[in-house]
Amino acid sequence: MPPRNVNIIIIAATISLLCYVTDRRARPAMIVGDALNLIDSYYVDPIDSDQLLKAAMSGMTSTLDENSEYIPGEAYVSFQDNINQEFAGIGIFVEASEDGGPVRVRTPLVDSPALAAGLLPGDLIVRVDGEDVSKMPLPDVSTRLRGPVGTTVQITVRRGESNEEKSLKATRARIELESVAGDHRDKNDKWVYRLLEDPTIAYIRLTSFGEKSTDEIKSALQQLGNNFRGLVLDLRGNGGGLLNSAADISDMFLNSGNIVSTKMRGGIEDSRFDAEPGTLVDPEKPLAILIDANSASASEIVAACMQDNDRAIIVGTRSYGKGTVQNILPLQYGRSALRLTVARYYRPSGANIHRNQDATEDDVWGVTPDESMMVALDEASIKKISERWTQAAYPALAVEMIGREDPESLQSSTLVDPQLRRAVEAIRAVIEKVTPEAAAA
Repeated sequence: MPPRNVNIIIIAATISLLCYVTDRRARPAMIVGDALNLIDSYYVDPIDSDQLLKAAMSGMTSTLDENSEYIPGEAYVSFQDNINQEFAGIGIFVEASEDGGPVRVRTPLVDSPALAAGLLPGDLIVRVDGEDVSKMPLPDVSTRLRGPVGTTVQITVRRGESNEEKSLKATRARIELESVAGDHRDKNDKWVYRLLEDPTIAYIRLTSFGEKSTDEIKSALQQLGNNFRGLVLDLRGNGGGLLNSAADISDMFLNSGNIVSTKMRGGIEDSRFDAEPGTLVDPEKPLAILIDANSASASEIVAACMQDNDRAIIVGTRSYGKGTVQNILPLQYGRSALRLTVARYYRPSGANIHRNQDATEDDVWGVTPDESMMVALDEASIKKISERWTQAAYPALAVEMIGREDPESLQSSTLVDPQLRRAVEAIRAVIEKVTPEAAAA
């Protein structure tokens, strides 16, 4: 056969293959598109095409695991803000009222426009720029409070038992979200990364793993300068975040050893993170990590890594059990996104942390506290710890909340927190080379 004919056959075969692959990919999209058009044209009642698209995408991802989802435009903006740890707004935490009434102010952030404007914990937001928002859901109220940096917003709140209405004006600014907290703030509203009742024990609470978390915790550790007897790293309530952030933070405590590895479809190792020589924390300094049922994903990476490398004592309750990695894949030119599980991660021991839907308490999943370090909390203790965190984080507001003018008049954290108390006892036991029971005595 002449070479020319061979080339023609190869080209034809390549084109046919490309057409076949394109058809296989395009056919499902065409079916979905045709269905959307038919519903839009013939359904008995008018229907919003955007809502129809959301329903279609949600239905598609519902057949996947619980961590894969479609993120529509308005939610995608909020998601990006949380990861980037900043947004344009007035700097306020709000929550839905239990009785379905107006959105309630949980607290303004330190040095925020909301605090400067005079907003207080417990205020009920009833109007924003003259618009009645008293019956709006939380996301809609939050959207109206946000806006371009430098613009102003008029907020009317109901305050106190008398429901007196006050009108306040705030100027929006670029708000940075902290992911690292200490035990309490000083009189200048700066975090103190030492326990109030025992400054020789360092304490750092990490609330998420965002873009800035690595730099934040590095700054806190540099501020401490290894000038402490032991360190408590609190990961309770931390639902995770960025894989790279978890690996970088773990590396601050290890000289060597595996941190975590990930495997994609087919069990093929996709990435591996190992500790590099050099640490920010003296390896001889005892470390205790606090976890609970809401410690997930990146939190579990750090806790499992420290446990498997014998670097930390794990205290608290069993973690959530999320051992999968999600990628955020932009759609509609970045206006929305697909959150898709693309891999599973494995702790240094080789175990996968993920808790399957049919998993039992006896199965291997999550991170379990070390022997004798399991400390369960009742609802009253959980509430006291949450209140203590709020009061410690916002001492300037504590004057309004509880009449305390001095940050150091806060109730001892270990007094209200049995899990933290246990962690401190374990650290002291290592330092003094005695049993935890003797250290507690």
